[in-house]
Amino acid sequence: MYVTAAILSVLLALVSLAAGAPKTLLKGDVPAQLQTHMELSATLVRLIGAAELAAAGGLVAGIFWQPLGIAAALGFAAVMVGAVGFHARSGDYSDPKTRGGAIAPIALTALAIVTAVTLTLSN
Repeated sequence: MYVTAAILSVLLALVSLAAGAPKTLLKGDVPAQLQTHMELSATLVRLIGAAELAAAGGLVAGIFWQPLGIAAALGFAAVMVGAVGFHARSGDYSDPKTRGGAIAPIALTALAIVTAVTLTLSN
């Protein structure tokens, strides 16, 4: 079970790092879309990115100390639940053009919860 928890933690950490870095730096299409399409401030986009980067670090450290990994996975899940809410508010789930990108936070929420449960069971 520990190997599975470690693999899930690293996978989720890589996704979190890839998602958080551009937002923190305000570089690329995603931060620009968050600011224009979802009308988020640059400060909030950076804060979301910082939370995702913190989750990535916590997930990697959590391989060695499971309580930190569990907290990081649940924190990342909370950020993704917020993303689902923003996508719903923006009408992304009803628009075929934006639906694909809006599904990712749902899948990542599930992955984060599975990671937290697996880390808990591997303890």
